Amino acid sequence: MLSVLAALFGVQSESNRRRDFQASSAKPFILTGLVVIVLFVLALIGVVQWVIPR
Repeated sequence: MLSVLAALFGVQSESNRRRDFQASSAKPFILTGLVVIVLFVLALIGVVQWVIPR
Protein backbone atom coordinates (compact mmCIF):
# COMPACT_ATOMS: atom_id res chain seq x y z
CA MET A 1 0.00 0.00 0.00
CA LEU A 2 2.78 2.43 0.89
CA SER A 3 4.59 1.71 -2.35
CA VAL A 4 1.49 2.47 -4.38
CA LEU A 5 0.82 5.71 -2.51
CA ALA A 6 4.45 6.79 -2.85
CA ALA A 7 4.42 6.02 -6.56
CA LEU A 8 1.13 7.90 -6.95
CA PHE A 9 2.74 11.05 -5.57
CA GLY A 10 6.10 10.39 -7.26
CA VAL A 11 8.18 10.19 -4.10
CA GLN A 12 9.32 6.56 -4.22
CA SER A 13 12.80 6.02 -2.79
CA GLU A 14 15.37 4.12 -4.82
CA SER A 15 15.62 1.27 -2.30
CA ASN A 16 11.84 0.81 -2.21
CA ARG A 17 11.66 0.94 -6.00
CA ARG A 18 14.26 -1.81 -6.27
CA ARG A 19 12.42 -3.91 -3.69
CA ASP A 20 9.14 -3.47 -5.57
CA PHE A 21 10.64 -4.43 -8.92
CA GLN A 22 12.06 -7.61 -7.40
CA ALA A 23 8.55 -8.76 -6.44
CA SER A 24 7.43 -11.88 -8.25
CA SER A 25 4.15 -10.42 -9.47
CA ALA A 26 2.82 -6.99 -10.38
CA LYS A 27 -0.81 -7.98 -9.73
CA PRO A 28 -0.93 -6.75 -6.11
CA PHE A 29 0.49 -3.36 -7.14
CA ILE A 30 -1.94 -3.00 -10.03
CA LEU A 31 -4.95 -4.03 -7.96
CA THR A 32 -4.01 -1.73 -5.08
CA GLY A 33 -3.40 1.13 -7.51
CA LEU A 34 -6.80 0.70 -9.11
CA VAL A 35 -8.52 0.63 -5.71
CA VAL A 36 -6.68 3.77 -4.58
CA ILE A 37 -7.57 5.63 -7.79
CA VAL A 38 -11.25 4.66 -7.52
CA LEU A 39 -11.36 5.80 -3.88
CA PHE A 40 -9.65 9.06 -4.82
CA VAL A 41 -12.15 9.77 -7.61
CA LEU A 42 -15.08 8.96 -5.32
CA ALA A 43 -13.65 11.28 -2.67
CA LEU A 44 -13.34 14.08 -5.24
CA ILE A 45 -16.91 13.55 -6.36
CA GLY A 46 -18.04 13.65 -2.73
CA VAL A 47 -16.19 16.90 -2.05
CA VAL A 48 -17.64 18.54 -5.16
CA GLN A 49 -21.15 17.39 -4.21
CA TRP A 50 -20.64 18.83 -0.73
CA VAL A 51 -19.21 22.16 -1.92
CA ILE A 52 -21.66 22.77 -4.77
CA PRO A 53 -25.19 22.23 -3.49
CA ARG A 54 -27.89 21.19 -5.94
